[in-house]
Amino acid sequence: MEKKAVKVSPSKSPSVAVRSRRSAKPRVQLAPESWVDAAIDVLASEGIAGLRIEVLAKRCGVTKGSFYWHFRDRQALLDAVLERWREGRIRDIEKTTAGLPGAEVEQLHHVIEVYGANPNRKGMAIELAVRDWARHDAQAAAVVEAVDLYRLECTQRLFIAKGMSAADAKSRSLLLYACVFGLSLMHYDTFDNNLPELKRRIAQRIVAN
Repeated sequence: MEKKAVKVSPSKSPSVAVRSRRSAKPRVQLAPESWVDAAIDVLASEGIAGLRIEVLAKRCGVTKGSFYWHFRDRQALLDAVLERWREGRIRDIEKTTAGLPGAEVEQLHHVIEVYGANPNRKGMAIELAVRDWARHDAQAAAVVEAVDLYRLECTQRLFIAKGMSAADAKSRSLLLYACVFGLSLMHYDTFDNNLPELKRRIAQRIVAN
């Protein structure tokens, strides 16, 4: 008895069905801001040397093609990272030093408290990574210098408003930042049995006329 050949409908073919499902799967596209976010995370953990397009794409679960949809090249991403960091630091110091006229002393203590409190570990890691980057890159160095100068100018204005001369305000502003950023890099938990009181006395020394 002759057997009839059974035709398999293309729509029922397993290989065709798999290809159909694969083609129907939406392609993941990241917004430029998401690439910058991921780049900053890598910068904080691995430094500028670890900030590579392949690493970012793998971390985000997308292809490199998604990156080039938004950025011309790696340098364009680095430019965006620096600009994000600069804008964030400017907003932060403006917010921290903003206060009512006549309340400059309280505002200066607030600045010291904010920057000298238990540091945001991720924020400090990013700050250190950007500063290390600036040691080898002129563009990064220019951005770091601009941020530092703006921070100093903001607190200098507060010292002047409370009655200091411009020269004294400059030196006091530099002392303030040297202290709070220096403390953030030090391990001194066992140096004194009452660290809050120690920090309060330091703040008084910095702010007092």
